[in-house]
Amino acid sequence: MVKVTETKLKGCFVIEPQVFEDERGYFFESYNHQEFCKAIGQEVHFVQDNQSFSKKGVLRGLHFQKREHAQAKLVTVLSGRIQDVVVDLRKDSPTFAQHFCIELDAANKKQLFVPKGFAHGFLTLSESAEVFYKCDNYYNKEAEGGIVYDDYSLGIKWKMNQEDIILSNKDILLANFENLSKFS
Repeated sequence: MVKVTETKLKGCFVIEPQVFEDERGYFFESYNHQEFCKAIGQEVHFVQDNQSFSKKGVLRGLHFQKREHAQAKLVTVLSGRIQDVVVDLRKDSPTFAQHFCIELDAANKKQLFVPKGFAHGFLTLSESAEVFYKCDNYYNKEAEGGIVYDDYSLGIKWKMNQEDIILSNKDILLANFENLSKFS
């Protein structure tokens, strides 16, 4: 049995698995297609798994795939701790341009379901972190988009000083939210 809680952003869920622990360690079911789809009230078929390793201060995002290449994601932290952030890019949504933040870590074992039409990013808070996420659509380079992490209009409060954040060259050059013409 898992606990599923919808965030303030419609269709975006925090998933907390039931963990069985004893002196040997722990066990939990990290994904069950039937139970997952029933809990979030929609059918999702994951087709691609991604995994990243990041050192402290690495910020990856805010990324999304456009139009028919949009991806829903199920994000899990295998080791370490991250601040996970999503932004609703669905123009017809009552929470358009709003964001949600959550700390995910290997200890709390929480997962975040990010529906299609969202930008996603995360900041590594621990010395390092391994992040694993399932996607329901294949990555397409021509369909990638992004929003610069410190966009003033979004007002995201990152849990690290700006001078300690490490970005890729690609993420430094991402557009401001107001400059994006088409969302996924």
